[in-house]
Amino acid sequence: MLSAEPTPHLRTDTWSFGVEGLVERPTTWNWEQIHALTPGSFEGDIHCVTTWSKLGISFSGVSVDTLLSESRPLPNASYVMAFSHTGYTTNLPIDDVTGGKAWVVWDVDGKELPPEHGGPARLLVPHLYFWKSAKWVAGLRLLDHDQPGFWEQNGYHDRGDPWLEQRYQGD
Repeated sequence: MLSAEPTPHLRTDTWSFGVEGLVERPTTWNWEQIHALTPGSFEGDIHCVTTWSKLGISFSGVSVDTLLSESRPLPNASYVMAFSHTGYTTNLPIDDVTGGKAWVVWDVDGKELPPEHGGPARLLVPHLYFWKSAKWVAGLRLLDHDQPGFWEQNGYHDRGDPWLEQRYQGD
């Protein structure tokens, strides 16, 4: 499995996810609390910048819309920096994670998400290349400006739309 860092083995009894930055109410959930939120799911295709796709895959978790509704983004929040328990980051316009376009997921095809695929939980932004779907996700920081994440600082495209083949800066 492709990763920018070694696979951590995170325990759900110490795992947390937070929404911070430009929000009215910074919020952190533990494993049980995030599972108590209204469930969400995705069924469809995912695409990696290395040119593979997985068709007809399903994920279960919670919609980013649900998480943001709890934290209440401020009007000037226009970008999201997703960050992982490992320190990995990726930037996204807020429009790419709202409106039913993104989830924090912990099940894939009816099974627990394995650590090598981002378990216990990862961000899922299926309409963009998969480096935008941060593994081992720890939270979202809402910003009023774009700030490049790990791969974006290393030459990858800021947005990563597979249908526009936005792989690298300048594409």
